[in-house]
Amino acid sequence: MVIFDNDGVLVDSERLANTILAELLTEAGLPYTFEEAVRDFMGGSMASMRQKAEARLGGPLPADLEDRYHQRLFDGFAGLRAIEGVQAVLGHLDAGGVTYCLASSGTHRRIRTALTAVGFLDRFEGRIFSAEDVAHGKPAPDLFLHAAASMGVRPGDCAVVEDSPLGVAAANAAGMTVFGYAGMTDPAKLSSADAVFGDMAALAELLDRA
Repeated sequence: MVIFDNDGVLVDSERLANTILAELLTEAGLPYTFEEAVRDFMGGSMASMRQKAEARLGGPLPADLEDRYHQRLFDGFAGLRAIEGVQAVLGHLDAGGVTYCLASSGTHRRIRTALTAVGFLDRFEGRIFSAEDVAHGKPAPDLFLHAAASMGVRPGDCAVVEDSPLGVAAANAAGMTVFGYAGMTDPAKLSSADAVFGDMAALAELLDRA
């Protein structure tokens, strides 16, 4: 079975998401750039973001920060596109009868909104897993183990496609094969993956080998 991350792997949303997050944190009195948001928060849940940011700020963030973040994000999803080449990968898996699902640090609402925007919701309906479903998000293995158990597949029979160091760490901790997509991430930060690739067109062959 193949487990896909969502943001940055299926949908091209990471640049928008981290730009908005940096703006909101700066407005809250914790100056952040886009690059710093990517470095510190990409691949993690909003709960972990709040915990890290409040520790750095030395106080609480606005209670409605997540609501304002998602509102700005969903407004921007009107122009959201799938990662180039990923539709062909999904088609390849469908043709080969390979089971796949999605496991993301995003909320269910965020995941479904993004998938709807790019036309992928029907492909993943009933096979969508969120950090909201588990006690500990990435880099803990909980989310990937939950996805595997829900799909009735052994962790060792799963291949994960991730674009963040947190996600790669989670997949490793779950005992799964992991492929690091360096579309927007420094490949060196994904070096603990079983393989790192920068062109989505290469993924089908990597999965076939696995």
